[in-house]
Amino acid sequence: MKKISLLPILLFLFSFPISAQELESASPEEVGVSSDRINRLTNVMQEYVDQNKMSGAVALVARKNKIIYYNAVGKSDLENDRMMNKDAIFRIASQTKAIVSVGIMILQEEGKLLISDPLSKFIPEFKESTVAVSSDDGNYKIVKSKREITLRDLLTHTAGIGYGQGIASDLWAEAGIQGWYFANRDEPIIETVKRMANLPNDAHPGEQFVYGYNTDILGAVIEIVSGESLASFLQTRILNPLKMMDTHYYLPKVKEDRLATVYSSTNDGIKRAPDKGTMISQGAYVNGPRKSYSGGAGFLSTAKDYAQFLQMMLNGGTYDGNRILSRKSIELMTTDHLGSVSFPWSEGTGFGLGFSIATDIGIRGQMGSLGEYGWGGAYHSSYWVDPNEELIVVYFTQLIPAQNIDDHGKLRTQVYQAIID
Repeated sequence: MKKISLLPILLFLFSFPISAQELESASPEEVGVSSDRINRLTNVMQEYVDQNKMSGAVALVARKNKIIYYNAVGKSDLENDRMMNKDAIFRIASQTKAIVSVGIMILQEEGKLLISDPLSKFIPEFKESTVAVSSDDGNYKIVKSKREITLRDLLTHTAGIGYGQGIASDLWAEAGIQGWYFANRDEPIIETVKRMANLPNDAHPGEQFVYGYNTDILGAVIEIVSGESLASFLQTRILNPLKMMDTHYYLPKVKEDRLATVYSSTNDGIKRAPDKGTMISQGAYVNGPRKSYSGGAGFLSTAKDYAQFLQMMLNGGTYDGNRILSRKSIELMTTDHLGSVSFPWSEGTGFGLGFSIATDIGIRGQMGSLGEYGWGGAYHSSYWVDPNEELIVVYFTQLIPAQNIDDHGKLRTQVYQAIID
């Protein structure tokens, strides 16, 4: 009987990339992490709860596509004695930015735009933007921007657009546009963004890193280019393929009891944030107008959902057989784009297209790896991806303002000290 060679068949099969599977749990030792060491993280988080510095938190650590730590401590609602569960839903604020940035890259891959395009191509009101500069009399004057703002400027926060707190803050306050909070706005995001175009920015495009409404503007661009709401676009193109079923702009009523309560640091521990207000409150995520989809700070999510998004990034654009982006788009997003522009908040750090980038570990002075990327949110949440270690970390709590607490630094140390391979 003639033997059939399997070699051509095997070569054919392995000529196609193997799709990364859905995140599953495994023992830490299977992926080079010590169980005893990684479990120290639970005690560290619990100490902050015991010291009344935070109500509770959820942390998830995955390595090599395996969840090796996923735990909740404390309570999600102190007043109602509700325990914090792993599936608690959190306001993730600026962690929305990474998802919206991916949305822009999807449109670039579809040929709908280029990140080098001027913003005015999509929102003509930004054709001639202005900048507020200090004048000799101690006041300020308004001058024309040296060049147009591009989508890449917005992705890298070098458009010069802040959160309305610059030297022309009086004009931004008069326009009713300050701070990152949008959930209570009774108008579509594009209407707010168009009013921004008439206000002076904090710097000329491309000259400084200025953290602000950049990604909210990108969200409006997505709506214009796609012809659908930002919520609908992200749901179809990102959330559904990644099985992020607990990520929402506004919470469905049936999930209301899973939403963690917001607390604020005080000199005497933490206190519950007010039900109503602007940035420091429970927010209008349940009973609000549900009209404004903030690209910069609007999403609610769980640690597991967000880990699935990050795993897609780490996988080079795929998750469980679904491709969201190409590997080359991921590479572009996670490369430092700042050049001669300095990152203002920590040395050894740059910024890509939606993420901070570790550029010098020694200067930064924290455990990690070159090329590690991440960000966080106003409610004291944090995340990062370390491609060199095939590692993702998600840490969610609800604390604003967060004072006299060093949990982020200890989280990082506890994760890296547990690696043993």
